[in-house]
Amino acid sequence: MDAAGPRVRDDMTVEVALSLMAGAGVEYLLLCDGDDQCTRSITRAELAVHRGSSTYTDRLRLRDVLAEPFASPVFSRLLVRASCVSSSPGTRST
Repeated sequence: MDAAGPRVRDDMTVEVALSLMAGAGVEYLLLCDGDDQCTRSITRAELAVHRGSSTYTDRLRLRDVLAEPFASPVFSRLLVRASCVSSSPGTRST
């Protein structure tokens, strides 16, 4: 497995991220900083928890749900196997 999965920035909304995951048929997204370095990942299950909360709005951004730095188990495995810097183009928010 390489780290060429869908890559996005943390300014993407949760709603768009969930839609992207559904369209791409993936269970996680790699979150990248301004230098295109992967910093963490987020899973569909993690986002679903936030989407189901009473404080959810369609303007909630990934950075809002990721107040604490973490590396999910998926991301940890990816770091062991590959560098996040990939020559293949990734999906990015604008």
